[in-house]
Amino acid sequence: QLSEDVERASENPADEREGEMEVHEDSSSVILPDGELGTTTPSLRFSKTCLKNVFSVILLFIYLLLMAVAVFLVYQTISDFREKLKHPVMSVTYKEVSLYDAPGIAFYPGRARLLSCKHHYYDHIPPLIKPGQPGDIECTTQRINYTDPFTNQTMKYALVVQGPRDVKKRELVFLQFHLNETDQDFSAIDYLLFSSFQEFINSPEKAKFMKDCESSYSSWKFSGGFRTWVKMSLVKTKEEDGSETVEFKQETSVVNYIDQRTKPRSDQLFFVVFEWKDPFIQTVQDIITANPWNMIALLCGIFLALFKAADFAKLSVKWMIKIRRRHLKRSRPATNHIS
Repeated sequence: QLSEDVERASENPADEREGEMEVHEDSSSVILPDGELGTTTPSLRFSKTCLKNVFSVILLFIYLLLMAVAVFLVYQTISDFREKLKHPVMSVTYKEVSLYDAPGIAFYPGRARLLSCKHHYYDHIPPLIKPGQPGDIECTTQRINYTDPFTNQTMKYALVVQGPRDVKKRELVFLQFHLNETDQDFSAIDYLLFSSFQEFINSPEKAKFMKDCESSYSSWKFSGGFRTWVKMSLVKTKEEDGSETVEFKQETSVVNYIDQRTKPRSDQLFFVVFEWKDPFIQTVQDIITANPWNMIALLCGIFLALFKAADFAKLSVKWMIKIRRRHLKRSRPATNHIS
């Protein structure tokens, strides 16, 4: 309304001046009492205009403050997004399976000999009838020789055994080794686990396959004179380039074996059990929590608020200028008349 009045006043300045002159002429012919000349109406108009100007200035400062807050939010949002890109979060998911792909167990027995190997179910291992004597070998085994991947000079002998598969029936593999004599104070057999026994069987170059496994996987030991129980869990890690690596985590418990053979012997017996810990395959993957679409939507909202605030501030300034000009136009004839 104020802007329309200003436009009308600017379009018809002559009419307004004529009306003001007529008012001045009529007022000149009337004798007013002392103290009433130009005191009531101008003061009220001045106070209202002053309040409007003060209110407009306060609104302008409020919107400038909001603009500053919006600019800070834009800076903070961009900084957080860049920080999240540099530091991805590790995501861990679990997939339940009923059957595992049978792992490969590579033993490095040295001078020890495999006496027996059997698959048992429901976590039940019957007592040994003739410990230390050759028994049944019911496992799928493969013997292989290859050069050491770290020295390329030493030949290594490995006995590869197929691991358990059925996790619901709690399938386990029980192996017994025998070492006739040793020149060390303690005796142990090294072993390593790799993800798929079938891949090893299907590999055209088994020696190269075992060298790669030894370079990629960790090796462990189990000692003689004990029954070592190994519970395995599988961890898959997805790399940034899309490749997938597999590793094993294991929990090992050791129980002393009481040798009940009648004659004291100098040989060593090794007993080891391999079983799956649980039916869950753990998958580890680095993910970036920063969502670019959320950031774009937030920035659009902030910039929209900025433009709206700037537009309002511009209109407020124009409105203040119009009010000031209108006040000056109205105050000039009154000043001329009083003078």
